[in-house]
Amino acid sequence: MAFLGGAWTPNIVWYLREGPRRFNELRGDIGGVSAKMLSARLQRLRHDGIVERTVMPTSPPTVEYELTELGRELLPVVDAMVQVGPRLKARRQKTLQSHPAAAPADAA
Repeated sequence: MAFLGGAWTPNIVWYLREGPRRFNELRGDIGGVSAKMLSARLQRLRHDGIVERTVMPTSPPTVEYELTELGRELLPVVDAMVQVGPRLKARRQKTLQSHPAAAPADAA
Protein backbone atom coordinates (compact mmCIF):
# COMPACT_ATOMS: atom_id res chain seq x y z
CA MET A 1 0.00 0.00 0.00
CA ALA A 2 2.95 2.34 0.44
CA PHE A 3 3.32 2.55 -3.36
CA LEU A 4 -0.31 3.57 -3.84
CA GLY A 5 -0.60 5.57 -0.64
CA GLY A 6 0.02 8.95 -2.24
CA ALA A 7 -3.05 10.85 -3.33
CA TRP A 8 -1.83 11.18 -6.93
CA THR A 9 -0.05 7.85 -7.37
CA PRO A 10 -3.02 5.81 -8.68
CA ASN A 11 -3.76 8.59 -11.18
CA ILE A 12 -0.17 8.63 -12.42
CA VAL A 13 -0.11 4.86 -12.83
CA TRP A 14 -3.50 4.95 -14.57
CA TYR A 15 -2.47 7.57 -17.13
CA LEU A 16 0.87 5.92 -17.84
CA ARG A 17 -0.82 2.58 -18.59
CA GLU A 18 -0.97 3.25 -22.34
CA GLY A 19 2.66 4.25 -22.70
CA PRO A 20 5.15 7.05 -22.21
CA ARG A 21 3.88 10.55 -21.43
CA ARG A 22 5.59 13.89 -21.15
CA PHE A 23 5.29 15.81 -17.89
CA ASN A 24 2.80 18.41 -19.15
CA GLU A 25 0.71 15.76 -20.91
CA LEU A 26 0.49 13.81 -17.68
CA ARG A 27 -0.34 16.93 -15.70
CA GLY A 28 -3.11 17.80 -18.16
CA ASP A 29 -4.49 14.26 -18.05
CA ILE A 30 -4.66 14.19 -14.28
CA GLY A 31 -5.96 17.71 -13.73
CA GLY A 32 -5.86 19.47 -10.38
CA VAL A 33 -2.32 18.40 -9.51
CA SER A 34 0.31 21.11 -9.14
CA ALA A 35 3.56 20.87 -11.06
CA LYS A 36 5.44 20.66 -7.76
CA MET A 37 3.32 17.78 -6.46
CA LEU A 38 3.47 15.86 -9.74
CA SER A 39 7.22 16.28 -9.87
CA ALA A 40 7.58 15.05 -6.28
CA ARG A 41 5.33 12.01 -6.90
CA LEU A 42 7.16 11.11 -10.12
CA GLN A 43 10.48 11.38 -8.33
CA ARG A 44 9.23 9.10 -5.56
CA LEU A 45 7.83 6.60 -8.06
CA ARG A 46 11.17 6.60 -9.88
CA HIS A 47 12.94 5.96 -6.58
CA ASP A 48 10.55 3.06 -5.87
CA GLY A 49 11.11 1.54 -9.31
CA ILE A 50 7.53 2.12 -10.51
CA VAL A 51 8.25 4.79 -13.13
CA GLU A 52 11.16 5.30 -15.49
CA ARG A 53 12.29 8.71 -16.75
CA THR A 54 13.87 8.96 -20.20
CA VAL A 55 15.57 12.07 -21.55
CA MET A 56 15.51 12.24 -25.34
CA PRO A 57 18.50 13.86 -27.10
CA THR A 58 16.51 16.65 -28.71
CA SER A 59 16.84 20.42 -28.50
CA PRO A 60 15.37 21.29 -26.09
CA PRO A 61 15.56 17.91 -24.35
CA THR A 62 12.33 15.93 -24.24
CA VAL A 63 11.59 13.98 -21.06
CA GLU A 64 9.15 11.09 -20.96
CA TYR A 65 7.84 9.00 -18.09
CA GLU A 66 6.63 5.44 -18.38
CA LEU A 67 5.80 2.51 -16.16
CA THR A 68 8.48 -0.04 -15.44
CA GLU A 69 7.68 -3.74 -15.43
CA LEU A 70 7.03 -3.43 -11.69
CA GLY A 71 4.78 -0.44 -12.33
CA ARG A 72 2.74 -2.41 -14.87
CA GLU A 73 2.15 -5.03 -12.20
CA LEU A 74 0.16 -2.37 -10.30
CA LEU A 75 -2.30 -1.89 -13.17
CA PRO A 76 -4.79 -4.56 -12.00
CA VAL A 77 -4.89 -2.92 -8.57
CA VAL A 78 -5.47 0.55 -10.01
CA ASP A 79 -8.04 -0.85 -12.44
CA ALA A 80 -9.93 -2.39 -9.52
CA MET A 81 -9.90 1.00 -7.78
CA VAL A 82 -11.32 2.63 -10.92
CA GLN A 83 -14.05 -0.02 -11.15
CA VAL A 84 -15.21 0.22 -7.54
CA GLY A 85 -14.87 4.02 -7.26
CA PRO A 86 -18.21 4.97 -8.86
CA ARG A 87 -20.09 2.45 -6.70
CA LEU A 88 -18.47 3.80 -3.54
CA LYS A 89 -19.26 7.37 -4.59
CA ALA A 90 -22.91 6.49 -5.30
CA ARG A 91 -23.23 4.73 -1.95
CA ARG A 92 -21.68 7.69 -0.14
CA GLN A 93 -24.06 10.12 -1.85
CA LYS A 94 -27.04 7.95 -1.00
CA THR A 95 -25.96 7.81 2.65
CA LEU A 96 -25.47 11.59 2.76
CA GLN A 97 -28.93 12.15 1.30
CA SER A 98 -30.48 9.83 3.87
CA HIS A 99 -28.50 11.14 6.85
CA PRO A 100 -27.06 14.62 6.11
CA ALA A 101 -26.24 15.24 9.78
CA ALA A 102 -23.88 12.24 9.72
CA ALA A 103 -21.76 13.72 6.92
CA PRO A 104 -18.03 13.80 7.67
CA ALA A 105 -16.24 17.15 7.46
CA ASP A 106 -14.70 16.25 4.07
CA ALA A 107 -17.99 15.19 2.45
CA ALA A 108 -18.26 18.30 0.31
